[in-house]
Parts: sequence; structure tokens; C-alpha cells
Amino acid sequence: MPDFAAYIRQLRQKQRLSLREVSQNTGISYSYLTQIEHGRRNPPGPEFMKRLAPIYQVSVGDLLRAAGHLEESSESILSDEQEVEMAFKYVMNDPRYQSGTRMAGELNTEVKRFIVEMYEKATGKKLLPGRSA
Repeated sequence: MPDFAAYIRQLRQKQRLSLREVSQNTGISYSYLTQIEHGRRNPPGPEFMKRLAPIYQVSVGDLLRAAGHLEESSESILSDEQEVEMAFKYVMNDPRYQSGTRMAGELNTEVKRFIVEMYEKATGKKLLPGRSA
């Protein structure tokens, strides 16, 4: 558990985010995040990891493995479509990035992937696994 606490704190600091910013972007309470980072709470389960992964720019599988919820050899628990959807939600919620994110109508997975890839290029952030920004 202390290793996970250090890992999750390091991921947050690498993104230059405060705990309050992470709380606001994920809907996870500030106090709960603080307890996790200080090793006073067990690592959260998959639903929380799904919210943290795009913020910290790692895969859900990476977080789950670090927390001890998955074996090292386990494959990603999210489908490609789910990964794109999570990354797209992150882009849509980034107030600093507005270009190409305000489209009307239903967007398919490929359009969402394109928007995420443009975001990755514009910001240098890696949101989709297996791709470089």
C-alpha cells in the first residue's frame, strides 16, 4: 500500500496537478484522495481507477496492477472503444483545450479518436495507450 501511495502521488505531481484539481476533475473527494496518497486507505477499486487513469495519463490496467488488483501479465480491462471514450471525456473536460471539442450531434468512436489524437499532439499529453503524443 505505501508503494501505491507514492506511485499515485508521483503520477499526480508529474501532471502538475493539485489534489483539489484531481478531485474536481474526477469527482473523487479531496479527503479520500489525500488518504490514498498518504497510505491511510487501501487503493481504490476499478471504478475509481477508471476516473484517475486519464487524469494521470496511464492505463487503468497500470493503476490496477500498481494497486495489486491485477497480475502483472493481465491484459487491459478496457476495450479500445472504452479507452477512446475515457480519453475523449478527459479532452471534453479540459478547460484549457477548446479546439475541436464543441461539435453538435452524435460522434462515433473514430471521430472521438481523431479529437483525442489532435489533443495529444497539441498538448503533448498521452491519453490513448500504445500511442505516443
